[in-house]
Amino acid sequence: MNENTSLLTLFISSFLAATLLPGGSEAVLVGVLITYPDLFWPALNVATLGNTLGGMSSYVIGRLLPDEQALSQKIGRHVHGLEWTRRRGAPVLFLSWLPLIGDILCVAAGWLRINWASAAFFIAAGKFARYWLIAAAIN
Repeated sequence: MNENTSLLTLFISSFLAATLLPGGSEAVLVGVLITYPDLFWPALNVATLGNTLGGMSSYVIGRLLPDEQALSQKIGRHVHGLEWTRRRGAPVLFLSWLPLIGDILCVAAGWLRINWASAAFFIAAGKFARYWLIAAAIN
C-alpha cells in the first residue's frame, strides 16, 4: 500500500468510525504512522478531517429529527434528557471523540439546533486532540 492509499484508507476509516457505525480508526492511524513516519501531520489532518465529517453527519441526522417543540406536540409530552448538552452548548462537543457518547452528543447537538460552525469547530478540536495524543505516543 502506498502513501496515498494509506491516507485514503485512514480517511475512510476515520469517517466511518465517527458515524453510528462501529469502527476504530486509531489502529489505522497507528499503522500509517509506523509504516510512513514522515506522514505525521498529513495523517493527523486526514484522520481529524474524516472523523470530524463523520461527526457532522451525525449532527445532520439530529437536525433532520423534529425539533423538541414539534416532537412534544406529536407525542404529547416534554422530551427530557438533553439538559446537559443544552446548558453547555457547542463546547460539550469537544467530547465527541468518546466512544458511543460522542455519537449521541453529535446527534443531540443537531437536534438542539446548535450552530453548525460552532459544532464543527468543537468536534474537530476534540478529535484532533485525541489523534494528536495517539500520534505523539507513537513518535
